[in-house]
Amino acid sequence: MKRICVFCGSSMGSSPIYKEAAKKLATLFVNEDIGLVYGGANVGLMKILADTLLEAGKEVIGVMPHSLIKNEVAHTELEHFIEVETMSERKNKMAELSDAFIALPGGFGTLDELSEVLTYNQLRICDKPLGFLNTAGYYDKFLDFVDHAVAAGFVRSEHRKNLIVSDDVAILIKKLQSYQPLETEKWIRDIKEESGNKQQRI
Repeated sequence: MKRICVFCGSSMGSSPIYKEAAKKLATLFVNEDIGLVYGGANVGLMKILADTLLEAGKEVIGVMPHSLIKNEVAHTELEHFIEVETMSERKNKMAELSDAFIALPGGFGTLDELSEVLTYNQLRICDKPLGFLNTAGYYDKFLDFVDHAVAAGFVRSEHRKNLIVSDDVAILIKKLQSYQPLETEKWIRDIKEESGNKQQRI
């Protein structure tokens, strides 16, 4: 993998363990010569990631909409910084530049980004894997929700497998490297039949 896009918080979080996890991930990127694509900020866990790679002379690409640049949160030391108009363009550009995604602890923005990737994986719009660095069980309740959605019949069990999870950065990278996307045709045909649309074909 040449580049990985990382979604994470613009805050440091309430425990130093989150900062330590971001540092460990960035150090692994340095050692494995993996470039970083991220939201382009100089605050929170985003800053930890970017600064660690920059100090090692590694590739860091930031992508940020104009509205956030005006708020003076952009990382001014990035050699590769891409300005876009909207948050949607930001996500699209980060996906275009990356071979995989990793979600560190974060807030609403991180949830928005990772949810879009999961949806695109489900629909095979994007076949790039998403890994959750589940530091201190941060994503446990999100994963519980997904399991609840599976049990309730709104998420298919095969799509639950698209959620790659580990609290160890090295194991997470290995899982991303071995990811195999699921076929789309069968499950779409199944949901059409469940809805009484048996004559329709894709």
